[in-house]
Amino acid sequence: MDVMPESLHWKDAYKLMIGSILPRPIAFVSTIDEKGAANLAPFSFFTAISAEPMMVCFSPMRKGTDGSKKDTLINIENTKEFVINIVSEQIAEQMNRCAGDFEPEVDEFIQSGLTKAKSKTVAPPRVKESLVHLECGLHEVLHFGEKAGSGSLVIGKVRHIHVDDGLFYEGKIDSDQLKPIGRLAGHMYTKPMTDTFEIIRR
Repeated sequence: MDVMPESLHWKDAYKLMIGSILPRPIAFVSTIDEKGAANLAPFSFFTAISAEPMMVCFSPMRKGTDGSKKDTLINIENTKEFVINIVSEQIAEQMNRCAGDFEPEVDEFIQSGLTKAKSKTVAPPRVKESLVHLECGLHEVLHFGEKAGSGSLVIGKVRHIHVDDGLFYEGKIDSDQLKPIGRLAGHMYTKPMTDTFEIIRR
């Protein structure tokens, strides 16, 4: 079967992408608006870019209703700062509660029952219950369209990293203790550490 992207409605293209690009890590992004009100939302188009400098990126799509920007993107463009909180099994349900389309004035920390923790180098709070936090300053935003189905690429430079003491051993993260989750299609998630295998590079 051959599919030409331009022949698809954006919703069908989206389903094709999220059904084949998986599992996807989740950037649980905390921001604040210009008045200091907190926002917290998950994004599964998320990855690392480089280690020197330490750069990460995630992609917030435009709202499917009217193509407007999501609160997270607006906040980052205005304040130039954000925190990526890594999602473990123990906060999966709370993360999911933050995925709704809330009004800008709604504090998702309160809605989800998660706890704000003061960051070291940026103004947005981090999620206390998360085991790894990446405090980021905005490096660049690239926009790809301005309608429903369009998206932006937010590139951040990591300024500070918080790692739970129980995870860090000999300079490495203990993935089994982190218990990360991954995003699949629809309402499905996965626990990637439950069934792993090793392939040695030669």
